[in-house]
Amino acid sequence: MSHTTGHEHPNQFALMTQRRFAPFFWVQFLGAANDNIFKFAFTMLVTYKVSVSWMPPAMAGLVIGAVFIAPFLLFSATAGQLADKYDKRTLTRFVKDLELVIMALATWGLFQGSVGVLLGCIGLLGLHSTLFGPVKYAYLPQHLNERELTGGNGMIEMGTFVAILLGNIAGGVLSDLPDGAWFTASKAVAVACVVVAVLGRIAAHYVPASPPTAPGLRVNWNPFSETWRNLRLAHSNIVVYRSLLGISWMWFYGAVFLTQIPAFAKDVLHAQQSVVTVLMVVFSVGVALGALLCEKFSHRHVEIGLVPLGAIGMSLFAFDLYLASTGLALPASAYSVSSFLAQPAHWRILVDLFLLSAAAGLYSVPMYALIQIRSPESHRARIIAANNILNALFMIAASLGVGQLLSHGFSIPQIVGILALLNAIVAAYIFLLVPEYLLRFVAWVLSNCIYRFRVNGSEHIPTQGAAVLVCNHVSFVDAVLLMAASPRPIRFLMDHRIFKVPVLGWLFKLAKAIPIAPRSEDPEAYEAALRAADQVLAEGDLLGIFPEGGITLNGELQPFKGGIMKILERRPTPVIPMALTNLWGSFFSRIEGGTAMVKPLRRGFWSPVGLNVGAPMAVGEVTLEGLQAQVSALHAR
Repeated sequence: MSHTTGHEHPNQFALMTQRRFAPFFWVQFLGAANDNIFKFAFTMLVTYKVSVSWMPPAMAGLVIGAVFIAPFLLFSATAGQLADKYDKRTLTRFVKDLELVIMALATWGLFQGSVGVLLGCIGLLGLHSTLFGPVKYAYLPQHLNERELTGGNGMIEMGTFVAILLGNIAGGVLSDLPDGAWFTASKAVAVACVVVAVLGRIAAHYVPASPPTAPGLRVNWNPFSETWRNLRLAHSNIVVYRSLLGISWMWFYGAVFLTQIPAFAKDVLHAQQSVVTVLMVVFSVGVALGALLCEKFSHRHVEIGLVPLGAIGMSLFAFDLYLASTGLALPASAYSVSSFLAQPAHWRILVDLFLLSAAAGLYSVPMYALIQIRSPESHRARIIAANNILNALFMIAASLGVGQLLSHGFSIPQIVGILALLNAIVAAYIFLLVPEYLLRFVAWVLSNCIYRFRVNGSEHIPTQGAAVLVCNHVSFVDAVLLMAASPRPIRFLMDHRIFKVPVLGWLFKLAKAIPIAPRSEDPEAYEAALRAADQVLAEGDLLGIFPEGGITLNGELQPFKGGIMKILERRPTPVIPMALTNLWGSFFSRIEGGTAMVKPLRRGFWSPVGLNVGAPMAVGEVTLEGLQAQVSALHAR
């Protein structure tokens, strides 16, 4: 599906030239890079070089990951309050100052070779990231509009995982200096971490002001009561809350892979430490590419229809990774990068790892954008803090769960296979609980795969406030195509008979479409439908109506019925005229004789159809004749 508008918004890469985005991007990029230089170097040192009796190499990644995540659980609620109460520029600079202090302490720990001090610094870096988390995701909606939000989130997600990639490569290289010299590796890691922290503080100086959204907020310093309050606040919007759970599951999923890649390379692939870097490159580039593709696939809208697509990929390719990594032959000596890549079986593993991580990028970015756009501005940072709390719980559960499975003799490939099956179950559960995801997925597939859907004038579809969308009625999937065109859910007023159509009827029930019968046939149902339509508008939502009262029998616009005027008499509301084009004659439309859906692939796949959207008609000035004339003119374009 493509959109054309009266004014073009800059794409996600153009944001990198603008002060409202670029300095903040580099702050989060450098912060994530520094976290991972230090974490990965420390992990590699205790996995491959330094013997620590209380932290065996197989458990090092899990222990370090758990220590880093613990502050998210304890202090996210406080961080969310601070991000709502204070200017986000001020908080950003404070966080970068804190990073400089942590890296100074880490430098001392590295020079002393103190594993305990270094593990403490891991916890402090977790606190640093905890404080920055609500700032990061609450900052974007203050500076980006709805059409830029998916791209902005994609850039942030891409930047985070590229930073993870570069940080892990740097940490791996620095920790693998020749002769196993602990002091030499420590010195190099320390210098790198301090330099990156300084660069991050310089970038923070150029972050623009972001006024507080709740300056009068009284901070509750009790992390336990405030954590509970934040979770209840998030739960008040059920779509947002279940999206938080969906994101947290993605972090559970990702944590399993990120913590197990070193052991997977060593114990399953029988490879040298350098192959760990290759796997991290593949994983991080995959997530980054998936995140960047979100803007293209969503056409600069918040498109949650991509989430089920990502979930399918996460399960499918994780399960194939399990199959591909089971029963690999044991080499005479550990694989180097070149000998590893020389084995055809290993390319299947790399492709699976790349595709499952790209799917995770497609899955996560629209969810973050949905939370940002659906959360009230005054509470946005606290809801994001609730997300971080849930993320921490899920990642700690991942570490504990994987640890238990490993201690009971499960192999890493078996754990990946279990994760693939769990992901399918969790995804199905979320999408049934929140049908909007499933509906948007169906709409995305229809508008991108079955049809080549082009929308002209999409900027006229409002992103906030009540409006009535009025369209001609050409086929059984008109409502699904309008869903694909709109950045917000639409409640449709639809002929009660369409609910009896297999599959489509079920979909429209999921969409909470309002059944309406002709007044002469069932006056009570007719009045009930008008009351329900009025309630939709009273709640500030979008109402979709096909005023012809039925699907056209000949492809031409039929006379409009008066129900639309009764709705507007009750509640004067802006009306958006629109017209579907080139849909007549397709599989879902009627043909001469009145029958639809009898010739599959009547026009093949990806046949072009369009939607022309007109400017809103003034409240209180709509007439039935004028409205029909507007739709007719749009249809004739």
